Amino acid sequence: MKLLRYGAVGSEKPGILDTEGNIRDLSGHVSDIAGLVLNPEGLAKIAALDIVSLPKVDGNPRLGACVGNIGKFMCIGLNYSDHAEESGMEVPEEPVLFTKYNSAICGPDDDTIIPRGSEKTDWEVELGVVIGKTAKYLSEAEALDYVAGYCVINDLSEREFQLEGTGQWVKGKSSDNFGPTGPWLVTRDEIPDPQNLGIWLEVNGERLQNSTTANMVFTVAHLVSYLSRFFTLHPGDVISTGTPPGVGLGFKPPRYLKVGDTMRLGIDGLGEQNQTCVADV
Repeated sequence: MKLLRYGAVGSEKPGILDTEGNIRDLSGHVSDIAGLVLNPEGLAKIAALDIVSLPKVDGNPRLGACVGNIGKFMCIGLNYSDHAEESGMEVPEEPVLFTKYNSAICGPDDDTIIPRGSEKTDWEVELGVVIGKTAKYLSEAEALDYVAGYCVINDLSEREFQLEGTGQWVKGKSSDNFGPTGPWLVTRDEIPDPQNLGIWLEVNGERLQNSTTANMVFTVAHLVSYLSRFFTLHPGDVISTGTPPGVGLGFKPPRYLKVGDTMRLGIDGLGEQNQTCVADV
């Protein structure tokens, strides 16, 4: 299933994509694509519906983040060895964890807001993992059973905020609209192997990132298991699993986003995002 949320900011409704690409309204059956709706029982309830009998949504409404009321938005740094190399950093021996504040979360096609004074806003296409069951101390073998599904994430970053001065990754990752998520949450049954997905990003029509999730240092199963050792994972928590090479920081000289630039990014089977860079006001 391809689950989504549509409508104005703050008033999104739950929906599902039918086989012909139409949005069908789920609000008569679930309150949101969030929390316990994402556990196995909640997803089974949606899967049992006759999708074509649901109200069809006309036009092309705005899409919100494909998961609502996200609890934890966790991110993994340097999870592709060639990205670590281009960043001038060592490949980590265990996952590097940081977070984005939830105020960064936005829809997949919402504008990217360049923060005031920023000269080093960067792009990072990433595979998002959405938790579907409460999880703690998982083995790697059972970890994927606790995943509800997958999505596209652009882990936008301001490199000066992140790496210069006092640094702090969360500071460089959490500006408004720095977490486009979606367009859809694709349930786990449609993605048999999350380590075999093409992943790419274009800036102004030029493909700058083009890789596969097979190149991750730490697999999705490893990451879910690893994180569950330190804190409980809950339905609706999101893990952004790291970016492949081709980010602006890695070019010589570096290349960064400016007002008017456009991004298009996607992952096999998970859809695409499109963003335009605008100035903060």
